[in-house]
Amino acid sequence: MKAALHKFGAVCLALVVLFSTLSFTVDMHYCGRTLVDFSLDQADNCLMKSLMPEDSSACESMKKMRCCTDVEITFEGQDELKMNFDQLTLNQQVFIVAYAYTFIDLLQPAEENRIPFDGYPPPILVQDIQVLYETFLI
Repeated sequence: MKAALHKFGAVCLALVVLFSTLSFTVDMHYCGRTLVDFSLDQADNCLMKSLMPEDSSACESMKKMRCCTDVEITFEGQDELKMNFDQLTLNQQVFIVAYAYTFIDLLQPAEENRIPFDGYPPPILVQDIQVLYETFLI
């Protein structure tokens, strides 16, 4: 339960950092008060021009009224989190390298069932020393 809670918290914090640094632009195209096109890239021009014939007087009056508007909304993300390794002082760089070098072995898989005294046989007992000296632990 505790490990799952830690993973969930880590994912939530990563998403907060991602969305706080994300920036994008939304383009909207209105004809009158009606939203005609919505895009995250570039909104198309007025679609009403394609519906009307080129030689009609209504098209000329529409161009004079200028009822179509383009609205662009920009969401700026934070730039403060972007830090280069070159911007750090020498002491900070040395600390980061030493920290990473120290804990690099923690990421290596450990050997299973490692017995450090496997190559050393036990001593040969001629007599039981506890019985010989009569020293018993009670």
